[in-house]
Amino acid sequence: MGKSILFLILVFISCKNDDYKTQVTQTGDELFYEDTPFVQEYHEGYEVAGGNAEAQDVRAIETDGDGTIWIATKDGVYFKQESSKDWVLGIQGETKGPAYDVAIGPDHKVWLATWDGVYMGDTTGLQKIEGPQPPIAKLVVANEGIYALGPYGSWYYDTTEWVKKDFGIARSIRAALSDNNGGLWIGTDVGLYHCMDEKTEVFQGNDDLISAYVTGMDFDAKGNLWVACMGGVTIRNGERRISDKRPENGIANAHVNVVKKAPNGTMWVGTDYGITRFESAKDTYSVRLSKRWLRSNEVRDITFDKDGNAWIATSNGVSAIKNKKMTLKEKADFFYDKLIQRHVREPWIIARSKLTIPGDTASIEPDDDDNDGEFTSNYLAMEAFRYAVTKDPEAKTRAKKAFDFLHYLRTVTEVDGFFARTIIPVSWERSHDMNRTYTDREMAEALIDNPRHKPVEERWHVSKDGKWKWKGDTSSDELCGHLFGYYWYYNLVADEKEKKRVAEHFSKIMDHLIRNDFNLVDVDGQRTKWGVWSPKLLNHDPEWAPERALNSLELLAFLKFTYHITQNEKYQSEYLKLIEEEGYLENAKMLHKTNPAWETYFDIYLALYMYPILIDYEEDPKLGKEYRDHMEQWFQKHRKAKSPFLNFTYNLLADNTEELENSIGFLKDAPLDLVDWHIDNSKREDLKTVRAPILEELQVDLRPPSEYRTVRWDRNPYLATSGDPSQELEPVYWLLPYWMGRYLEVIQ
Repeated sequence: MGKSILFLILVFISCKNDDYKTQVTQTGDELFYEDTPFVQEYHEGYEVAGGNAEAQDVRAIETDGDGTIWIATKDGVYFKQESSKDWVLGIQGETKGPAYDVAIGPDHKVWLATWDGVYMGDTTGLQKIEGPQPPIAKLVVANEGIYALGPYGSWYYDTTEWVKKDFGIARSIRAALSDNNGGLWIGTDVGLYHCMDEKTEVFQGNDDLISAYVTGMDFDAKGNLWVACMGGVTIRNGERRISDKRPENGIANAHVNVVKKAPNGTMWVGTDYGITRFESAKDTYSVRLSKRWLRSNEVRDITFDKDGNAWIATSNGVSAIKNKKMTLKEKADFFYDKLIQRHVREPWIIARSKLTIPGDTASIEPDDDDNDGEFTSNYLAMEAFRYAVTKDPEAKTRAKKAFDFLHYLRTVTEVDGFFARTIIPVSWERSHDMNRTYTDREMAEALIDNPRHKPVEERWHVSKDGKWKWKGDTSSDELCGHLFGYYWYYNLVADEKEKKRVAEHFSKIMDHLIRNDFNLVDVDGQRTKWGVWSPKLLNHDPEWAPERALNSLELLAFLKFTYHITQNEKYQSEYLKLIEEEGYLENAKMLHKTNPAWETYFDIYLALYMYPILIDYEEDPKLGKEYRDHMEQWFQKHRKAKSPFLNFTYNLLADNTEELENSIGFLKDAPLDLVDWHIDNSKREDLKTVRAPILEELQVDLRPPSEYRTVRWDRNPYLATSGDPSQELEPVYWLLPYWMGRYLEVIQ
């Protein structure tokens, strides 16, 4: 792309319900993203006192400005210094007991509300400040002094003595805040009070608040008072209620416990089910929940340190949602290091890894997957783009290693042209889908459930050299994924010798399909369960109607690729025969009009794998237009997914920059954490469960990637409930579109 600047336009995108915004630059007719630092969030969780249940029950949290974090728990007061991960018990001996609130004075001294009164001090020691009658529920640091409030009354401390205040308020004190003008706002179970020496006002009417059960308060950047209530947040300006935030406005759960203003002006609302964050004066919001972000979804209190990191008191310990500045390149380097260190197994398989202790990344072990070949092929494509952009010889070497593995999947079977799903060391005693037998009754059950069922008792076979077990019953998905990797390796990396290897390898697979009426045939002499592209089945067996459109498109791409790389006319002849005599192009045209019951989310990406071959290699203008029209329909139907993989593939083939803002937004918002945390968005009250876009699955409206399960492109991001914390996924899902964007020069 040209770099001469004809004119400059800055475009800011902030989609409703998304908290990321993206700046793209237009230079002349070209649109691109200039890779500048952005705020990347990540989570650190802290267990208190070795998992002591009462110490994990955190009620309040504050930072003293010097990096020490103080917490009030059911077990007592604890603090953690900046350089440590360990929590120290602050009040010991006979006076140790439940604590309820923490406040930091102007001299950085900590004030603590406990079961037996008020304490003050620092990490070197705490002393009881006699006066208020315990227990004390809340503390307020105001310009004029310190307030202590509890069920027996309210007291004011002016640095010399406590003075009892007769505010005339309810005893159930849940929140308190200085009005910065000599008075207090106090929230109780029965209303909101504004207390001055001369008078106390109560707000508990239906016109005053969403509800009279008040649990938290803070001022926003404009000075409006946000009042957390049961039911949501009421926003007040002076004496008047001006608006509300309810579940329909983004509150994840109507049981709101706390509201706090972040240093950047964002309002953080902690609930019984996660945190909702509202940008100042905007309708946009984001949600943080699940163990990706929180030790527990029940949030009690929030504070912010000098670096703007959020420290969160939960019902199961302390969470810190931290931030650091990163560029996309730095994020790519981070993910690439994780990939190579944690997700490569011999001989060069790129795969997810299992966590023997769910969520514990130190318990990582290699694991097998039905789609090891497909996702290694995604990695192969990623390295091809990385090499095309950087010319780094390491990328070329590693791409070849990935191709060598995929090549071995064919030769290890010793069945000409048939390739395995994956391989594992013969020493592994456990794997997915162990060999098994079927009783007659089990077979009957399976056939009634799915008449197309193929019983495979021996899924794993030992290689001739005795080193590996290889898995058969290979699916159509695998071949589609392989093809995508081969295409980019062939075009962007392979020298003439490697191109001949690709041609020899893939033509053997294609010859196998041709010999077997376009079916994959396993070592048992029978077609695999899903490896079907036969006209006899797709066109004439009613059970295969759901696969007719997509599998027709796939087979045309297989043949077109083979013809292009071999220049053997027999492949072109078979290709044309399928179009002219078997109606495979007409079949493919029905893909975007398929019956709703037949739609599967991953079909989006199986079609994606085919488009580069069909659009790049088709020389007939009429057929080329058919494929471009097909891709255009595909893109228009699925662009709402905001997938950078989908978008950049389309951009590359259509020579445009459609959806660039959403693509960059995804790359920025994707979390650094690769654990496949369980995320249940069905319990969020801001979202409605639906049966779209996939009829068979319970889903919600699309959220940013930081709010749904760790990504693999075969998984539906709309799912309401998903995730498996016993696995850590490989970051190729992110690295592949990133390097595509670099190759397209839309990321500069």
